[in-house]
Amino acid sequence: MSFPNIPNITPTISISREEVIDIMLASIGLEELSLAHIVNAEAEKIQYILGTLPGHLPPAPPTIADLIAIDKSVQTILKDVIKKEMLLEFKLEEVLQIPPGTVTP
Repeated sequence: MSFPNIPNITPTISISREEVIDIMLASIGLEELSLAHIVNAEAEKIQYILGTLPGHLPPAPPTIADLIAIDKSVQTILKDVIKKEMLLEFKLEEVLQIPPGTVTP
């Protein structure tokens, strides 16, 4: 078996430090929006199983086992969301600590 040929890729990117900060802030905002959608989906999951989601009825009334399974599932997802929120907070703090004088075009 031969080794693959990897082309020499040397991209040239030219953006200012101010643009980098803007991009990082935008990326944080987009990740926060994504996490909000995940939390909303988990809330709708609970509403569905309880039969309180407008326009949707569960196929059968939930059993205690169903409720426990949904609870564990939602709990796992929300723990992961919280972890991501903490990382985003650290990222935001780092971006906001960049001294204004260091931003040059």
